[in-house]
Amino acid sequence: MYRVTKFSVIFLSSALILLFLLGSVLARQTNPADVYRHFAVYTEVLTRIKSDYVEEPDMQGVTLGALHGLLESIDPFASYLNKEQYEKYLDEQKVERAGVGLILSRKIGYVGVVDSIVGSPADRAGLTTGDLIETIDGVATRDMPLAYAEMLLRGEPGSEVTLSILRVRLSTDPVEVHLVREPIRYPPVASQIVGGNIGYIKVRSLEKGKAAEVARHLRKLQAEGARKILLDLRRAAAGDPEEGLALADLFLDEGLMAYVEGQKIPKKEFRASRETTVSRAPLVVVVNRGTANGAEVAAAALLGNKRCEVVGEQTYGDAAIRRAVPLRGGGAVILSVAKYHSPSGEPIQDKRVKPSVPLIAQDRYPEQVEGEKPTIERLPDLPVDRDPLLEKAIEVLKKGAGGKVASRGSSGGHARDGNWLGPERLPQPRL
Repeated sequence: MYRVTKFSVIFLSSALILLFLLGSVLARQTNPADVYRHFAVYTEVLTRIKSDYVEEPDMQGVTLGALHGLLESIDPFASYLNKEQYEKYLDEQKVERAGVGLILSRKIGYVGVVDSIVGSPADRAGLTTGDLIETIDGVATRDMPLAYAEMLLRGEPGSEVTLSILRVRLSTDPVEVHLVREPIRYPPVASQIVGGNIGYIKVRSLEKGKAAEVARHLRKLQAEGARKILLDLRRAAAGDPEEGLALADLFLDEGLMAYVEGQKIPKKEFRASRETTVSRAPLVVVVNRGTANGAEVAAAALLGNKRCEVVGEQTYGDAAIRRAVPLRGGGAVILSVAKYHSPSGEPIQDKRVKPSVPLIAQDRYPEQVEGEKPTIERLPDLPVDRDPLLEKAIEVLKKGAGGKVASRGSSGGHARDGNWLGPERLPQPRL
């Protein structure tokens, strides 16, 4: 690479980093001098890489790595697309394509799995929260734009895509998985009476119209004698935050459910309405590390209004409005421009939803024989009466969690059993 080109790359990448840092500082109203101090450190490190690294560095790769690292540090769902990638991205938005049913974010530089849509090719193959995608059809995902990875996973129905999966908690060896793309269909709401008078509702996605589907199940269960409600939001990662608000509104008479706000998006509050209330029965919500987006917003709204107990694991952290921000030169940055906040004011994407009754669910995989090649297979869900999280949720519904389970919009109390793990001891989702 010629000297002029090298310095051009350094200048352009440094300028772009500076713009991001300036925006961050202005947003937080901190001392602008801090930006220039951090910028000076970045420039010095870049210069030392160029002059002192053991071999001639690929400055374009260094620049892209810095960009992707910067975006991941502030938003695991952000992407930088160059001109060609962005043009392809815009074209992809105009057509309906088949896929594999994966919901993605960035993890330690790789493309990570938030969860797979239940019943999709990825779900049938056993891909789940925390898995890392090392390659897509042989292309490494290290520093790959998230939006570009999503494009690579889509294609014609019946076409095949090959993924190399890292599941570090089970094995350091990658596993090759072959998935056949198909039209993705979201699972329906399921419900039944359990424990005599408990209405159990399983929601695995919150796309538009799903809250109305839950309302129909609620009315049916209550007509059949349900006096308490158990709402299972585990692995509900797909959907829309506003649909999550509609779900929470089925159980709330009044109160602030959430608000959304960004630098250029004014604060907008979402309040519950008595007119939409379907159930005032005692309520327990079950979540896990695969609960994200609209389901998180619903759980945060109900917990924040002391309308329920939340049993399970800390949720994933994904509740925002994302947009493509065009850049000079034809590229774009896709990032969160506003975040949904819980009633207490915490950004859900950053803080997630911490259960009032924390309980860690053990991953269920077939036992691996020593020396045998690892697989990605996952065992089917446990029935209600043998599922530890549901058993604990039913216990909380019947006995309370150190106090009365919330109903009719009243305060439910969130005392914890000394044998349960407190939130300060609840580990982050393992990779």
